[in-house]
Amino acid sequence: MTRHAIEPPERLALLPTPLASTFLTHGVRAGREALPQVAILRASTTIEEDSARWSTAPVREIVDEAMHRFDAKRTDADAWLAPRLHATLRMSRAEAANPALWNFLALGVAPDYVLWRHMPQGESGDGTPRKVSGPRFAGPHYSQAFARLWWAAEMFRDGSDYASAEAACLNQDMINTALRLDAIDHKPTALALVAVLKGMADAGATRLGDRVNALCTAVNTAGSTLMYDVIAPDEAPDQDALAEWIDEAESAPAVPWNRLPRGPEDGAARRSSCEILSRMFERFAAEAPLRDRARSGE
Repeated sequence: MTRHAIEPPERLALLPTPLASTFLTHGVRAGREALPQVAILRASTTIEEDSARWSTAPVREIVDEAMHRFDAKRTDADAWLAPRLHATLRMSRAEAANPALWNFLALGVAPDYVLWRHMPQGESGDGTPRKVSGPRFAGPHYSQAFARLWWAAEMFRDGSDYASAEAACLNQDMINTALRLDAIDHKPTALALVAVLKGMADAGATRLGDRVNALCTAVNTAGSTLMYDVIAPDEAPDQDALAEWIDEAESAPAVPWNRLPRGPEDGAARRSSCEILSRMFERFAAEAPLRDRARSGE
């Protein structure tokens, strides 16, 4: 695999998914061909708002630092990068729900990171070159290389505190599975999942990944009949505080590298609700059946 050096544009833009997909040739995804930057820029739409938060330079800085710090164990980059990406790209959820923004970031600003982080290890089974899957460049929020990190930080943060998001991102099964669940839109549910994950990890639980997947399945299944927001109510986030945090992007310093940044002061989750769901999810974790790997041939 070759990491092709690029000179990123100064500003983020929007690259529609149908157009992004046309650039993802086998050679690009295998890291053997450079992306056509000029064509990508022509296919993209400029973000009209003239705000510092759409500058690419701060994003490139943290991406470059992540690749430097975690080259020996690349999955560990997620827990470091997720909160810093979120605190650098200060957006509303509506803005972050636009896949065209993440497409441009992956293809036009930091395709080298996507290849670095998501290239499969080892040899391919059929002898063809290893390649990154297309959705890592242009895919749903739970798969796309940058969207998954921003949304993990958003869903698992506790107000301005990113510690729970960092803990979630330390476990690949948590972010790969939980980000697909509608239930984690309820903040106490998301934080209770992390609390149970940390408890299992601290206790030295075996097959932690299988346990996390089983827990997420149980939480999702129970959520079809249990109304978590009724069992464990929570206050709505402070939208004014979020808007103020976004506006402060104009003068905010770069995110710190050796301590967690601070997110928006839009309100922490209700402690009593988190505790109620944590106890419930601990029971789910104890009772949820683990995957039968012998039957699956693993």
